[in-house]
Amino acid sequence: MASALSNLSQYDETTIPDASDMIFSIVVSEWNPDITHALYEGCYDTLIKHGAKPENIHTTQVPGSFELPIGARLMAGQHNPDAIICLGCVIKGETNHDDYINQAVASGLASMAVMMGRPFIFGLLTTFNEEQARDRAGGKYGNKGVEAAVTGIRMAALKKQGKTEKKTIGF
Repeated sequence: MASALSNLSQYDETTIPDASDMIFSIVVSEWNPDITHALYEGCYDTLIKHGAKPENIHTTQVPGSFELPIGARLMAGQHNPDAIICLGCVIKGETNHDDYINQAVASGLASMAVMMGRPFIFGLLTTFNEEQARDRAGGKYGNKGVEAAVTGIRMAALKKQGKTEKKTIGF
């Protein structure tokens, strides 16, 4: 469904696991700070809303979105989080720089998630203009930071569930 058709940050709160025993790292790009800080606020507030303790939410900033994967990797090693949430905003410009940055961030986070066996959440806005970014950072289409937090909680719970279930077939 196209994002223009609804507020993508609406979700059924009753389906979100309790985050009170979870540890999170949030990595935020400093580039486009009005946008990324709005994403961060939505993310942080949503984690708290679902039970995460402030002392279990570790935040760092990186210069730009391209640095999100290395920032996430460093946070994964420092705090042993259940999920690492990456927030940034790349706005299309006059060149193809956005394609390279977006692909690098997506590939970097996906690779680390698979290699490390923990959730690295892609909370990167990839918009054509600033208006679209604002619409997705607390505007008429919701807040991608909220969506990233919900995804982080759900994936952390899935990871924890796998640790507690008894394996029945050789895995």
